[in-house]
Amino acid sequence: MNPAPGPLVLIEPYAHQGGGHHQRTLAALASVRPDSLVIAPGGLSEDLGPLVWSSTRVTIGPAGPAAKILLAAARASARVSAAGRQVLASRRWPPTVRRFPHQVTLLARCLTEAACLRTSHHLAPGAATVVILTASEALHGAAALLGGTPHLRFVHEVVTTEDLPVRWLGRIARRGEKRVIALYPTTAVRDQVAPAFPRLRGEVRAFAVDDGRRLTDAEREGARAAFTIPADAKALCVVGGWWPYKDIATIDAALARLTEPLHVLVCGAPLDDATLTRWHQLPNVHLHTVPGPVADQVLRLVYAAADAALVARKPGVGKESGLVMDAASLAVPLIVSAHDPELVARLTGEPWAQLFPAGDPNALAKALDKLAAEPPVRPGPSAPEALDMHAAADQAAFLTDAYTRLTKECR
Repeated sequence: MNPAPGPLVLIEPYAHQGGGHHQRTLAALASVRPDSLVIAPGGLSEDLGPLVWSSTRVTIGPAGPAAKILLAAARASARVSAAGRQVLASRRWPPTVRRFPHQVTLLARCLTEAACLRTSHHLAPGAATVVILTASEALHGAAALLGGTPHLRFVHEVVTTEDLPVRWLGRIARRGEKRVIALYPTTAVRDQVAPAFPRLRGEVRAFAVDDGRRLTDAEREGARAAFTIPADAKALCVVGGWWPYKDIATIDAALARLTEPLHVLVCGAPLDDATLTRWHQLPNVHLHTVPGPVADQVLRLVYAAADAALVARKPGVGKESGLVMDAASLAVPLIVSAHDPELVARLTGEPWAQLFPAGDPNALAKALDKLAAEPPVRPGPSAPEALDMHAAADQAAFLTDAYTRLTKECR
């Protein structure tokens, strides 16, 4: 008889932040294996706490002397970075100087990851897999060496790159890259990271998982009633914080061009109050605002009230969109900008997804007006497959297989 596999060790440094597909993926993976160990150095958000605590072990503090030292160093580095960003915020400083606090942030993230890896080794030495679900885009080998544990790491985007001092540290710890497999949610992210780390093994694997919790007709009816949206009216949801890669300007211009009435549900944080005030005054827009971050039940309510979800990003943004994944998983039709060639290729021909040229408000306005004339098709059960999204159990099995391969190679 084969021995029972060890626990999944799921490290999420940002589990304390508000809802998002990173947190939902953590909860889904933890629920698959009740013996999982979740390591959340920043704690758990109010929304995520009940989902995780009910099904698995959670630790929010370091275990073992090495982990305590590393986490203390990480927090000290984070304080230095925060102070540096305030002092060097002015543009009178040269770019290399202004970038210094961000380099310290990379170091702080590396030390935090190493502390979590040391904690995993202390609490779950026979783990079936150790994976950092939201990992830094730099110092991969240093995290492995300092953490003393082989691991998988999901790299979601490249926010900042290594400058000379951090590159030196990375070179010193380069042999640690043999103890790591980087997982990239999209090809575009891989193409950003891989040239800078040619010795780092990597695979493209969608991060978001399909938890099978489709919206029901009862949820849709209740949501329309909660937002007082008439049954014959059309509604659109714009979900998520208005970050720089979001193309809010194109949405703004498109809403001003509408010729048909449309209910618009905005949910997320941060939002721009001036823009929302302008939308509220548009003749064909009925605005409903749900400031975030919100609990998962509220987010489902927003999606359930909508006839379609809108995702508009600036051209060239290639990281995984949790909103696109949400739409496929929850069975919500999608209107999405053609900002990423890989995503366009996956969605072309899907009846539940309508593409418009990125940055084109006229095309978007026409797509939104079309909602009134042609009710959109809801995604079917196979929609997640079009995005290469896997069930949580399949994702857990993949992570276990990849980790087994890694540890065998490290012996």
